[in-house]
Amino acid sequence: MLNAITIDFEDWYQGLEIPIDGWHGFEDRMELAGRRMLELLETAKTRGTFFVLGAIAERHPDLVREIAAGGHEIASHGHSHTLVYRQSPAAFREELRRSIGTLEELGQAPVVGYRAPFFSITKESLWALDVLVEEGIRYDSSVYPTRNPRYGIPDAPRRPHVIETKGGPIQELPISTLEIRGQRVPVGGGAYFRIWPYAVTRQAFQALNRQSQAALFYLHPWELDPDHPRIDLPKRIALTHYANLKATKARLERLLRDFAFAPVREVFDVG
Repeated sequence: MLNAITIDFEDWYQGLEIPIDGWHGFEDRMELAGRRMLELLETAKTRGTFFVLGAIAERHPDLVREIAAGGHEIASHGHSHTLVYRQSPAAFREELRRSIGTLEELGQAPVVGYRAPFFSITKESLWALDVLVEEGIRYDSSVYPTRNPRYGIPDAPRRPHVIETKGGPIQELPISTLEIRGQRVPVGGGAYFRIWPYAVTRQAFQALNRQSQAALFYLHPWELDPDHPRIDLPKRIALTHYANLKATKARLERLLRDFAFAPVREVFDVG
């Protein structure tokens, strides 16, 4: 069964809630980490969906062209990695348009998918779905149906579903979770992929596939770069960011051997 592999294409410091005007003080490791991800997928003969941050696309246009040349799908991750619920609708729309314009120019293909930084479309920012539809986005992968200090709608549907907005329907494609003893457990990648034993991910994907449900997995290029700089962070953030980075490459290679993956648009019916 085909599952979807997605890459949040951003540099190591961009997921640490550092405002864009402070990024200049951090080492840029996108060329190293980005090409490492592309090479790993090429070796595994696997294509995926890259949710590319607009600021990265502007700084590293050749990487975006390489993503497109590799047959991967290019989707939007916004521009500045700002939490959606900390933006105004007007600012959100401006960033979305900027990212889509850059990505379509570089990738030479329509951008129809979006994922919010930090999965930050929550109950407080559902207005963003209206904007996405109005700007031509056909599917979203931002509503995480679990509980987290920064994101999540715990009672949202766990499976892919259609959300009706003022401008029309949009497909919502949640990161995979399992229901265990009444609790929703994230099993779709990110820090959970590094912190829990690989067997947890494998068994979770097998369980989903037995239910005729495609798994939706995500990862970041910097998770393949265990030597990226270490900075002082709050304990909770440091744990999820730096934990077990050296295990990521081998685990991802194993995951790509154990399961079949493809881009989002080939796995799900996105219209």
